[in-house]
Parts: sequence; C-alpha cells; structure tokens
Amino acid sequence: MTESESNLPKPGALLQAPLPTLPRAIGVVGATVIVIGTIIGSGIFLVPHNVALEVGGIRSLYLVWIVGGILALAGALSLAELGAAIPEAGGVYVYLREAYGRPIAFLFGWASLLVIDAGSAATLAVAFGIYSATLIPVTALEQKLIGAAVIAILTLINLLGVRKGTAVQAIFTVAKLGGLGIIVGCALYFHRATRPGPVGRLPTAHTTLNSFGIALIGVLWAYQGWHQLSYSAGEIRKPSRNLPLGFLLGTLVVMAAYLIANFAYLRTLSLDVLAKHQRVAAVTMQILVGPQGAAFVSILILCSIFGALNGTLLTSSRVYYAMARDKIFFAWVSKIHTRYRTPASALLVLGGWSTLLALSGTYEQLYTYVVFTMWTFSAAAIFAVIVLRRKMPGLARPYRVIGYPILPLAFVLAAMLIVVNTAVAEPAESAIGLGIVLTGVPLFYLWQRKSARGNPSYAPSSDTAKPGE
Repeated sequence: MTESESNLPKPGALLQAPLPTLPRAIGVVGATVIVIGTIIGSGIFLVPHNVALEVGGIRSLYLVWIVGGILALAGALSLAELGAAIPEAGGVYVYLREAYGRPIAFLFGWASLLVIDAGSAATLAVAFGIYSATLIPVTALEQKLIGAAVIAILTLINLLGVRKGTAVQAIFTVAKLGGLGIIVGCALYFHRATRPGPVGRLPTAHTTLNSFGIALIGVLWAYQGWHQLSYSAGEIRKPSRNLPLGFLLGTLVVMAAYLIANFAYLRTLSLDVLAKHQRVAAVTMQILVGPQGAAFVSILILCSIFGALNGTLLTSSRVYYAMARDKIFFAWVSKIHTRYRTPASALLVLGGWSTLLALSGTYEQLYTYVVFTMWTFSAAAIFAVIVLRRKMPGLARPYRVIGYPILPLAFVLAAMLIVVNTAVAEPAESAIGLGIVLTGVPLFYLWQRKSARGNPSYAPSSDTAKPGE
C-alpha cells in the first residue's frame, strides 16, 4: 500500500459524520420546574380524600404523605446518579438499555408511546376539557375538542424550542404553587370562622398496615412524574450538577407543597368531612370565600393540568427520539428540526397519538391495563443503579445516591408491592397489560433486522456526552 493510499479515508468513513444532537439549554431552574410541574397535576386536589378514607387519624394522614414523598425522593435521587453518569436523551430508556439490554429498553419505550406517557397526556387533556366545563358551558364533544386543542398548542410550543417549553413550564409551575399558597393563606386568615368541629365517624376507625398501604398507593400516584426529568438529560447544562439538584429541589418542593396543602384542608375541614368529599380543594375554598372559591380552584386545576401536560410532552418525546437513534424505531423520528433544534418528529408522534387517545376515550381502559407493567419498569429502572454499579464499576459517577443501596432498594420494594397488589387485585387486567407490552417483541426484532440489512456494520448510535458538558 502506498503512502497516498494509506491516507485515504476508510470505506464508509465519510458516511459516519456525527449526528446532530439536542442543545443543552436547560439549567438548574428549568430542571427543577420540570420536576415540580410534571408531578403536580390534579392529584393534590383529589387524593387527600382517598387518603382520608383509609387512615384513622390526622397523624397517619401526614405520615402517608411523608412516606410517599421519601419514596419518590429515593427514586428521583437514584435516577440522578444514572443521569449524571449517562446524560443522554431518553433517560429511563437509556438506563434500561445499559442495564438489561436493548429488548427490555425497547419494550419500555413501546409501552411509553402506546399507553403510559401518551395515556397520561390524553388523561390530562380530557381532564382539562372536563374542568373547562365548570367555567364555560360546553358539551361532552366540545370538552374532548378542547383537550385535543391543548395538546396541539403545547406540541407546537415545544416544537419551537426547548427554552420555550421550559418557559411555559416555569410560568405554570409558579401559577400552581401560587394558587396553593392562596388556599393556605385563606385557611390561615379565615380559620376562626371555619375551625373544624369534632371528628365524626371515620370510614376506617384505626389505621392498619393494610389500610396504610392502600393510602400509600394513592399518594404515590400523586407523586407520579418525578422520573420524567431523566428523559431530558441530554438537554441539561452541566448534568453532573444540575440533574441531581433538579431532582432534589423539585421533589422537596412538591413534598412541602403537598404537606402544606393538607394542612390547609385540615384547618378548614375535619377528617370525616375530608373523607366525604372528593373535590377537597373546591369544598375548602367554597367554605372559606364562597362560590368564588370553587371557581378559583377550577382555574388553579386548569393551570396545574396545563403545566403537567406541557411537561409530559416536553420530556416523554425524547424517549422515542432516543429509540430512533438506536435504530429500533422509525428513522425519521430521530430527526432534529434544523432551525429550532428540537426532536420535532418525536413531538408530533407523541402529540398525534395522545390526541387520538383523548378523542377516542380508549386511553381509560388501556391505562388501567398497564399499571402492572408501568410499576415493573419503574422498579427495574431504579434497580439499574445497583446493576450498573456491578456491570460498569469504572463508569464515572459525578454524583452517587446517598444511602446506597437502602434508598434504591426501598423504592424497588414499594414498587414491587404495588405490582403484586395490582396482579392479585386485577389479574385479568394485569395479564392483558403485559400482553399489550409484549406486542413490542416482534416489532423490536423486525426493526433490528431491518437496520442490520440496511447497514452491515450496524451498531446502536449514542447521544452520550461527557459528564459536565
């Protein structure tokens, strides 16, 4: 071989230019508001009623919310270790891929698109339409159309840039926290006229381990969404610092907000009254300030739902983008908008499918089916912290979860208890949900075979950035 021949590029080298990546435009404030905004939806306005049905005293009620918050924090800090070490777009999908292999990761992404995250977006959109009806007269069809329009608007906003999506998240996070603050302020200011009377007969006379566990499941639903920041890990500036801080600060703020909101409810309503009314926030404000209070709560819930829906679209779309870059999903879903530097195709896929679910109403049954698998994936993602410590001992970990391995194992145990409880209580639905997820198995191998045929040197692409970039 001559010297000139040795300097020629290797076959295919000119085709292997680095793929464009998403810009790191989210700072610690943006990361924090994503955590807060995706967790706080409608749960804090409804779940306290469900908790009151299962506990026999106020101390037990607060304890359930504290334990739920600690478990959510355990999960969030565990994901923070993984995100700081592997700061890629796709979050949980990436951690499952590295810990258990691409088939398991694909099944998570498939379930996320099919129902889990798209179903969450559809649920929030429909709830937005329903609560709109408390302020303006609209038919059932118009409620669905309002929900679809909200999905379309937020999809467009997030398509126009991650900074715009994060700005919307910040605005509505401040609005919902401010609204909760107003409820607390009213409860403190008007407490003399509305001091709760003696507690009447409670549905559960004494808190038992079983009733505490049932109440905890409801509370964990209210904390659901803490994991979604991980999906945007590839867009966070200095992820080794900002990702753990975002998880920590966001989850702590939500814990504080939930405890303070329950304080406001119990300062106005006795525990037995709390157990009788599902719309506890509306009842509380109606007692405190009259009919205007109920209208205020409806507006607050609309702001809260709007922010949670924005957070879902902003973050979850990155999972399908990551799958496409790994060549196990439609290649065009990995496209980044040339001007706005957003995963536009992935956003349109999520927005479009969520809209169809919201308009059809089928998401309700589908969502019931995947509770079993959703919590299984949650447990697997957190257990990946332990798996990767053994599998990749040399991986740079700028942040390590405190209390290892107790915190990760505590969350895994709680998640698996929910899985077992769901399987026992709803065996048919759990089996159907597992079947829905397993429909992704042949699809995974079809995409993998297609990628291998199209590129004999096929290997999954990576969006990995060095920690701290």
